[in-house]
Amino acid sequence: MTQRKRIFSGIQSTGIPTLGSFLGAISNWEKLSAEYDCLFCVVDLHAITVRQDPKELRKYGREMLAWLIALGLDPEKSILYYQSHVSAHAELSWILNCFTYMGELNRMAQFKMKSAKNEENINAGLYSYPVLQAADILLYQTNMVPVGEDQRQHIELCRDVAGRFNKIYGDIFTIPDAYIPPVGAKIMSLQNPTEKMSKSDDNLNACIYLSDSTDTVIKKFKRAVTDSDNFVKFSEEKPGISNLLTIYACMTGKKIAECEATFADAGYGAFKQAVGEAVAQNIAPYQAEHARLMSDPAELDAIAARGAEKAAASAEKTLSKVKESIGFVI
Repeated sequence: MTQRKRIFSGIQSTGIPTLGSFLGAISNWEKLSAEYDCLFCVVDLHAITVRQDPKELRKYGREMLAWLIALGLDPEKSILYYQSHVSAHAELSWILNCFTYMGELNRMAQFKMKSAKNEENINAGLYSYPVLQAADILLYQTNMVPVGEDQRQHIELCRDVAGRFNKIYGDIFTIPDAYIPPVGAKIMSLQNPTEKMSKSDDNLNACIYLSDSTDTVIKKFKRAVTDSDNFVKFSEEKPGISNLLTIYACMTGKKIAECEATFADAGYGAFKQAVGEAVAQNIAPYQAEHARLMSDPAELDAIAARGAEKAAASAEKTLSKVKESIGFVI
C-alpha cells in the first residue's frame, strides 16, 4: 500500500478568521484531508511576536480551533492541535536557527512589513519567525504546505535550511513543496485592493470576518473600493473589481469568465450586492456550527489534547533523528 503524502499548515490564534484566510487557505484544507495525511495547527507561538492579552489569546485559541472544525476539518481524519502543546516546535526551531543565515532572514519581506507596523516591539522572535515556521513544517516530514502567495518566500527559506542540514548530516528532512490554489490564493482588502485582506487592518470595512452578520457583510461590500467606469471585468487595471470577481467565483464555484458574463450588463451596485449576498449565504452555516462548538469548551479541549498527543508522537521521531545527527547525548 502506497503511503500517503503529508500536509502541514498552521493558522494564528489571534482574532477571528477572515474571508481571506478562509478562501486562501482553510477552504482547501478539507479537500486536501481526503487525499493526504494532514496536520492543522493553531500557531499560538507565532502569535506572541506581537504583545497579546493572555485572556484574549486563550479565548481566541479556542475560537480558532472551533472555527477550523466548523469550516469542515474532521478531527478524526486530520490532526488538529495547538502549537504550544507540542514542545518539539520550539526545540527544533532553536536548532534550525543555528543553520539559518542572517542574510536570509534580512531578506524576508514580512519581517520588513511587520517591523514597520510594530516599531516599538521589533523583537528577535519577529525576526526569526520564519525559522519557527520551518520547524513547524520539517518536524512532520511534510511533503506539501498550503500557503498564500505571500508565504512562498518562507517556504523557500524552509527548503534552503532543510537542504543545508541534509547536506551536512544526510537525509534527515523531507524537502517540502508549496501548494498554492489557483483561485482565491490571495484575497485583497476591500478598501485597498492592492494589499492583502488582513484581520489586523485598522479599517473595519476592509475585511470580512467569518463572524460578520449578513447586514454587515453586505454593507462592507457596498463600500468596497472599485473604480469609476462601472464595467465588471477582471483586469490588472481594475484591482478592486478583480478582487470582488475572485471572491464571487470562490463563493459560487463559477469560473471568472462566467462571473463576468453574468454581470456584463449590471452596474457596480448590483454586482457588489450579489457578492455580499453570496458571501453571507455561504458563511451562515459555518457560523451556526461554530456557535454550537463553542458551547462545549471541554470537548474542544479534549480534541486539542488528542491532536497534540498524536502530533507529539510524530514530531519526536524527527527530533530524535536531528539530535542524534548533530551529536547530542541521547
